Amino acid sequence: MEERIKKSETRQSRVILPSLLNDHGILFGGIALQWLDEVAYITATRFLKKRLVTVSVEKVNFLLPVYAGRIVEIVGNITKVKSVKLEVKVELFVEEMYTGNRKKALDALFSFAAVDEDHKPIPLFQNRGNVSKQVDF
Repeated sequence: MEERIKKSETRQSRVILPSLLNDHGILFGGIALQWLDEVAYITATRFLKKRLVTVSVEKVNFLLPVYAGRIVEIVGNITKVKSVKLEVKVELFVEEMYTGNRKKALDALFSFAAVDEDHKPIPLFQNRGNVSKQVDF
């Protein structure tokens, strides 16, 4: 299970351009959340290899403003596996292009559920008794 979690880690980098900024000159929060949701989805799909839907987003923390001319890296990791729900923590780090200074600017916790072809919830694992219990990482 730990190897599977390690292989599902997802990293995505982007450069912050002026077109991504709000009227305060910082990255739009909605754009940042979209990026986090995408990375969370990829992480969860890599781990489970099933159709998934986002069930909730919790504990969104905007820690630092993100300005133009910075690089951001978004990192997703599996944190909890339950019988019908999978949790992914996603963090956004901001890096100054020319100094390399790096700090965490945003994090959030995403929950996903597996669904069938009709978008009905299904168990994360079939016929794997002890895996369906909650596992925290």
